[in-house]
Amino acid sequence: MTDTAPVIDAPAVSGRVGRLARTTFLSLRNRNFRLYFIGQLISNSGNRLTNIALTLLILKPTDSGLRVGLLAACQYGPMLVFSAWAGAIADRLDKRRALLVTQSLEMAQSIGLATLAFMPHPPIIGLYALALAGGTFLAFDNPLRRSFVSEMVTPEDLPNAVVLYSTIVNGSRIVGPALAGLLIVTVGYGWCFTVDAASYVAVLVCLVLMRDRELHRVAHRSVEKHAVRAGLRYVLATPVLWISFAMLALIGTLSYNFSVTLPIFVTRVLHGTDRTYTTIYAVFSVGAVACSLIVAHRGLVRLSHLVFGAVALGVAMLLLAATSSVWLAMAVAFPVGMASIQYMTATTTIVQVESRQEMHGRVLALQTVLIGGPMAVGGPFLGWLADAFGGRAPLILGGVAALAAAGVGYAVSRHTEEHIVSTAVPAPDSDLA
Repeated sequence: MTDTAPVIDAPAVSGRVGRLARTTFLSLRNRNFRLYFIGQLISNSGNRLTNIALTLLILKPTDSGLRVGLLAACQYGPMLVFSAWAGAIADRLDKRRALLVTQSLEMAQSIGLATLAFMPHPPIIGLYALALAGGTFLAFDNPLRRSFVSEMVTPEDLPNAVVLYSTIVNGSRIVGPALAGLLIVTVGYGWCFTVDAASYVAVLVCLVLMRDRELHRVAHRSVEKHAVRAGLRYVLATPVLWISFAMLALIGTLSYNFSVTLPIFVTRVLHGTDRTYTTIYAVFSVGAVACSLIVAHRGLVRLSHLVFGAVALGVAMLLLAATSSVWLAMAVAFPVGMASIQYMTATTTIVQVESRQEMHGRVLALQTVLIGGPMAVGGPFLGWLADAFGGRAPLILGGVAALAAAGVGYAVSRHTEEHIVSTAVPAPDSDLA
């Protein structure tokens, strides 16, 4: 009697892997988007590096949750004030040229932070002032970057491009914290901001190399009176948009402030170091990237996925709050990262796919307000909460808030479901599937 080993059909396996890759990275067949993908991956990694280093640079000497929360207010507060108007402007500008301006200004901000960080005792007020300047630049840059995605790809590739852009952002969360941990413990904070400033060269070069004739632009229209108000009316008239925005307002305020809650939890509850925080944040980001690639391959983002993401985020945050060791926290940080990107990718994709193209800038800007504004308000509150009740309290409150938002979203969507258009992302072309 002879044993026969299973025969593996290598060509068939190779073919399936190839189809999987083509489906997941479908939108990269557009040259302009490939350039954008490369530039943003490098630049976002540098940006994440700066955010991590700036948080630790303020937390280490002050040991104040409120001070870290005030930093979040400086970084995201300008979004609350300027983003809606920035979105209206984005709908009228040549986005590629405007991005060359905003990205250059953000490079200058990183150079300023590097200058302060190389001082023996960096002035906290100066760090806050530059964070506020960076937040202002970001308020105008964010709707430009996100709405520009729709101009670089064909309509059938847009859903995949939106998800891959989210993958860029979350991929940078792996590289940025890992590099931050290495640079902080070896050469210091100043080099973190220096590397970030250098990373903007990549995105500027990629923007210059793009081909105007391959952009899918809509005709520029004259300045619309009350453009911001028109965008708000449009959102309120579209159930799937206002339901997702209502959930985002609550989750953005109390749940999605990881730049405040995670470093406080790691340093106060787990008694970790800078390296501990950057490691846990990197694991969190690995989970986010893994989930974003799954979403990109599946090609489906519905309102039900948004509710599921909020439930998963709430449960994962409560589990993280219950941990008491670094290794256990690292294990739980992975599903927290997955749940966070499941929720945020669903929100962003719904906005991109459901909005009319001429409204993209305004609708994305309103979404930015609901991300940055609540974070600016929630950051100081959660920092104070940690000072008053301990490092676990913000995570517990965030988990409960995410579950509450999921419940509200589910109940309201069921009540209005006959008015909601399905947001299923179109399946890839048959020759690529």
